Formats: sequence, C-alpha cells, structure tokens
Amino acid sequence: MPDIWLHASCALSFRVAVPTPMVLMLRPRSGSGQWVASEEYRLSPAVPVQEFTDGFGNLCQRLVAPVGNFSIQTSASVRVTTQPPPPHDAPFVEVPDLPPETLGYLLPSRYCESDRVGDLAQEIVGDRTPGYAQVVAIAEWVREHVRNTPGSSTYPVSAVEINARREGVCRDLAHISIALCRALSIPARLVVGYLQDLEPMDVHAWFEVFVGGAWYTLDPSVPRSGAARIAIAHGRDATDVAIYNQFGPLLLPEQMDVTVTRHDGPL
Repeated sequence: MPDIWLHASCALSFRVAVPTPMVLMLRPRSGSGQWVASEEYRLSPAVPVQEFTDGFGNLCQRLVAPVGNFSIQTSASVRVTTQPPPPHDAPFVEVPDLPPETLGYLLPSRYCESDRVGDLAQEIVGDRTPGYAQVVAIAEWVREHVRNTPGSSTYPVSAVEINARREGVCRDLAHISIALCRALSIPARLVVGYLQDLEPMDVHAWFEVFVGGAWYTLDPSVPRSGAARIAIAHGRDATDVAIYNQFGPLLLPEQMDVTVTRHDGPL
C-alpha cells in the first residue's frame, strides 16, 4: 500500500508547585511501518534532559519540571506505511515457537488480567480457527459490547473492570482485548500514538497481536481499521506507555492539544 505522510504535534502545559521529576514518552522512533523524517521538541523554560531507551525500546526523556509555568511542545513529520490486514487464516504460533521477545506479552499484567478472562475468551472465539480469526472475533466482540466513550475514564482501568462497566476510552477497550488474546496464548501488547482523523483528536491507544510470525494492528475503538497511525510507544499495558509520569504531588496538565494532519512530504 502507498506510504502516507503525517505531521503530528502534542502540546502540554503545567502549573508546577514544587520541583517535579518527570519521565516523558513523546518521541516516536523510526521502525517497522514508520520513518521519522523530522521532529521538534521544545521545553519552556528549557531544562536539562536525559534521554534513555526503556526495556521495550521506547524513547524516554527524564527531567525535573521547575516551579511555575512549564510547557512541552513536540512535533514530528513521519512517513507511515498503512499495514494491510493479514490473511484471515494467519495462524496461531505455538508457544514453543514464539520469538523470546514476545513471551512477556503472554503474561497477565496490571491492567490486563488474562488469568481471569479465560472462560470469556473461549466463549467469544467459539470454534474459530486459532490465530488471527480468533483475534478478529475478540475485536468485534469488544466493539459490540463495550461502548467507546471519550472522557469516560481519566485513569487506566483494568480488563476485568471494563468487562463489568461495558464502557471506557480507547485505552480501556485495548486492555480488555489484550487480556482476552493473552488468555488464548496469543501475544498482545498496547500501543500509544497518533491516529489520523480521530474525533475528538487526542493521543490514541490500540493493540497489536503476534500471529503468523508478525505483529498486526487492531483497534476496537474505531470503525476504520486502516487509518494511518504513528506509534509512539508500546508495552504490556498503560503502566508501560504513559506519555508522562510524574513523581511527587499530583500534577495534571492545565491544557493539552494534539493535532494530526496529512501532507505530501516531509515538513
């Protein structure tokens, strides 16, 4: 499929009462399906930043936010390749044959309690062929039974809680999908990034599964699975992919603005 150029930006502003250590995760990196042609990262006021790569390969920025008004502005021009869906019969990969780096995505995690949803997973997939066909059944079930309501939860909610509520934000729908896939021994991980034409526009979350020897994207919170995306970070669940973590007194952004636009080439 043809490549698409996207320009994405995120602006955060804080009112900081005490010096606050932070770890940010706001830089996409080049990799499978995307190439970062240019980017900008501005802090106001400017403070020292230490960048490191976490255990999942995500780019993280470590700093101490100073007292007063503090803002973060990032943008990136990225060439993305829209991934075609795999064949519906993309096979289940037996656990002994999985690459070592996928094994951690089989285990229960804080927000994806796969050890508690096994019966539900089996009920959903029925007699579907093991592999991608099962994952499609799970995504369809989540889209039908869990209402996507932007703004309905301001903090991460676990798969078990979402199954009881039957309502959540994109991150929550991804959590229950991941837990159901892992309950069937299908590696699944959470991805955070930008989605073209999302309404309302915000940082977005979806999930990926490992079937047929590769990772594939699914998104139960939007009807169009082929929309262009920029991945910022991936991990086991929301614990691993927060766009910022702060340490000390609670610090919430006074304002957050996200834009994603399509263009004809690098900016």
